Order: sequence, then C-alpha cells, then structure tokens
Amino acid sequence: MADEVYRALADPTRRAILDELVDRDGQSLFEICTRLTMKHGLGSTRQAVSQHLDVLEQAGLVTVRRDGRYKFHHLDTRPLAQIAERWPQPEGTPEPPPAGTSDA
Repeated sequence: MADEVYRALADPTRRAILDELVDRDGQSLFEICTRLTMKHGLGSTRQAVSQHLDVLEQAGLVTVRRDGRYKFHHLDTRPLAQIAERWPQPEGTPEPPPAGTSDA
C-alpha cells in the first residue's frame, strides 16, 4: 500500500485533486474538473481526472460514496501516516519555521 501512496502523490494533478478535496470534501467528478480548470488552469479531460481519482482511490487517499447516478469523492489522509511513521521526527529536533518565513 505504501508504494501506491507514493505513486499517487508523485503526480501534480493528483496533488491538485487532493488540495481541492481539502478545500471542499465530497465533490463529484464534474465539480473536481471545474475546480481544476478554474483554480489551477489544468485542462484535463473528465476521463483523465477519473483515472487520477482511481489511482488516488487505490492508494486509499480518496473514498467514494455513491448516491444514485452520482459518485462523491472524499479525502482520507490516514495512508499519509505511513510516511510519518517511516521517517519520524527525531527527538529533540526543533520544529521548522512555518512556510514562507525566514530566519534572516
């Protein structure tokens, strides 16, 4: 399963899909396609986005709920814990500064 998580995260379009599900969970394929185009300038076809969602689902990062004709996609971050478990923060290591700040 860990290899599938790394593979899923390797693609920038899949990371953008996860970002969109963080912003608004439970989206349909149409909603995800629209948001990818409007916010990220990605012109992926519905078929391509559907394939990306399949990869994310196989990795356990996305779950699907069916309601009639529609499928709603939900983010599941539990598989990401495998990454933190593999490379834990060493004890006594100070927390890094928040992104966008500098020590200068």
